[in-house]
Amino acid sequence: MQGEDARYLKRKVKGGNIDVHPSEKALIVHYEVEATILGEMGDPMLGERKECQKIIRLKSLNANTDITSLARKVVEECKLIHPSKLSEVEQLLYYLQNRRDSLSGKEKKEKSSKPKDPPPFEGMEIDEVANINDMDEYIELLYEDIPDKVRGSALILQLARNPDNLEELLLNETALGALARVLREDWKQSVELATNIIYIFFCFSSFSQFHGLITHYKIGALCMNIIDHELKRHELWQEELSKKKKAVDEDPENQTLRKDYEKTFKKYQGLVVKQEQLLRVALYLLLNLAEDTRTELKMRNKNIVHMLVKALDRDNFELLILVVSFLKKLSIFMENKNDMVEMDIVEKLVKMIPCEHEDLLNITLRLLLNLSFDTGLRNKMVQVGLLPKLTALLGNENYKQIAMCVLYHISMDDRFKSMFAYTDCIPQLMKMLFECSDERIDLELISFCINLAANKRNVQLICEGNGLKMLMKRALKFKDPLLMKMIRNISQHDGPTKTLFIDYVGDLAAQISNDEEEEFVIECLGTLANLTIPDLDWELVLKEYKLVPYLKDKLKPGAAEDDLVLEVVIMIGTVSMDDSCAALLAKSGIIPALIELLNAQQEDDEFVCQIIYVFYQMVFHQATRDVIIKETQAPAYLIDLMHDKNNEIRKVCDNTLDIIAEYDEEWAKKIQSEKFRWHNSQWLEMVESRQMDESEQYLYGDDRIEPYIHEGDILERPDLFYNSDGLIASEGAVSPDFFNDYHLQNGEIVGQHSFPGRVLTNDLLVISKSEVSHICYWRLFCYFRKMLLTFT
Repeated sequence: MQGEDARYLKRKVKGGNIDVHPSEKALIVHYEVEATILGEMGDPMLGERKECQKIIRLKSLNANTDITSLARKVVEECKLIHPSKLSEVEQLLYYLQNRRDSLSGKEKKEKSSKPKDPPPFEGMEIDEVANINDMDEYIELLYEDIPDKVRGSALILQLARNPDNLEELLLNETALGALARVLREDWKQSVELATNIIYIFFCFSSFSQFHGLITHYKIGALCMNIIDHELKRHELWQEELSKKKKAVDEDPENQTLRKDYEKTFKKYQGLVVKQEQLLRVALYLLLNLAEDTRTELKMRNKNIVHMLVKALDRDNFELLILVVSFLKKLSIFMENKNDMVEMDIVEKLVKMIPCEHEDLLNITLRLLLNLSFDTGLRNKMVQVGLLPKLTALLGNENYKQIAMCVLYHISMDDRFKSMFAYTDCIPQLMKMLFECSDERIDLELISFCINLAANKRNVQLICEGNGLKMLMKRALKFKDPLLMKMIRNISQHDGPTKTLFIDYVGDLAAQISNDEEEEFVIECLGTLANLTIPDLDWELVLKEYKLVPYLKDKLKPGAAEDDLVLEVVIMIGTVSMDDSCAALLAKSGIIPALIELLNAQQEDDEFVCQIIYVFYQMVFHQATRDVIIKETQAPAYLIDLMHDKNNEIRKVCDNTLDIIAEYDEEWAKKIQSEKFRWHNSQWLEMVESRQMDESEQYLYGDDRIEPYIHEGDILERPDLFYNSDGLIASEGAVSPDFFNDYHLQNGEIVGQHSFPGRVLTNDLLVISKSEVSHICYWRLFCYFRKMLLTFT
């Protein structure tokens, strides 16, 4: 359309709906603007309609505000609202007055942990107001000198900060191409220019649908180069400043040096402010692009982690929040976490705990929580002194949950459990436990307490005063299995704390029934099984609470879950230490039930070890020992298990069989025979496995060596034994008189011949592995010596 054709412009505003603002105390007025261009004759030539909205903020609105007067004032001052809508405005204001804050505490925390958008920086604040219709002029400025380029980029940035303009800017490929070119060519010449242009692309990066545009112009890679360069520049500035500071310290009277240092320091501060503005907007753009894990991987390959950790040395809170947020996002991947370890990230984070800035402290704790999954980093956290600092944060409601999670991870390591006793952590945790109003305690809190209760020193602090009494009272009242697990951990430590449980044996035994929740019963059984107290009358407990039928019933394969059955076995092992209890259990038929369970669970080492331990306890008592030896096949099972691959099982088996052998001669012979057979089978297998090369078989003559090793039992070869002169002749036999020269005295073999390396156990001569080899090689040596003598 030509300018002379358009004579008039007609503008019409039409009011619309009125709504309340979703989060603020404000009204939103919707309206429609219709613009029509009239021709020379007054006829409409071109028309356009646009929907708009106006926000009326009501800062003075509170509980005491007069709604009627305020509604009247709003209608009078806002021409977009027709007077007929006065009653509607009153209703909306009344709703706003009584509406609660829509954001919960948790949402607020999440919102506060997110970095804020960068504010207008120096160089962006110009007096002009940008107009989308003047884009061609702004593009032309990008082809001028640096000051004009800064001005042009600042005006385009004004437009880009309004999301409504982004789609139109997206269509202007000339502008975007010019901006990318200027940034690539001139970013080193002006920090303000680089900041403005990166900020423009940052506005696009806030929306995922525009990320392809940024990738197309390779802005992400360029930003990484800029960040790396600026960090190196900062190191040079610091180095130059430290040199001048050192010169002033060496010659404090030299005013020229002092003035030069002050001037340099002032310049340094100005440069750092501008540089941090650039770093902040560049890092924020990269953080937005890192939503795509493939892009994030490219950043890692360009050492983004090293750059971020270096930036932690800054003092700008807003920049630090952004850097720590980025590190937190990256820390969920092991490769990134390993890079952080190389850069000693924990030492850099410790200075931020505590800090005055709430958002920074919050996001730093979340990063530490991610890092605390690594054992080495937990160790580093303790070394740098984070334990007391985190403990101090337990008293702050805003950070309590995150700090407790980090401390929980640290408490998983046995090396650090005792360190909590030297802080005020345990008193604070006990206070939280007792003040908890819900039936179930917070999972993080009770898990932390369970870990700490595994340390003896911590338990002493927990049980101070009425600690155990209050824990037991709460656990029994709410039937809380996790709290009872904590009590179970407390009960495992010997000393004064274990004797405190005598008062609660009856309460715990009363919980052992089919009516209670299984998880709770398991913890109660485990607690009772830990009470190895000599003065405790277990027989009275078993009879009064009728526990024997319950224990026997649960031993049946498939009668209960394995966890519960295992606790029943451990419980039987504990009560079997008492003579009368062991007899009671033997009469009830529990021993055959244990053997049946042993058959069913023979692949489970924990079950096998605990059942054998029950037998070990029972063979100490006459009544149960006779039952085990004479009425069951338990010793036979023990003999089969005496060579088990599990060291603990072998140890308990050997101890139990030694006791059985001491009291029963028949089983003693069987046990000794099995031990002898097992011992000899080992060294025979070793001897037979020594295969010689074919070239070495006839090295010492025509006689083959193989018959001396492979034909028959090596113990049946009389020509391999010593006689009084050194060696028995191969054609001779051992006479009975040879053995009559020896007799037993005080359990030792006595005679004129010595048997070095041989052991006599229960009248059986056992030859060691080393002696077998010695015998074989001695025979070869003698044969070789005989050949030499014949030759000479």
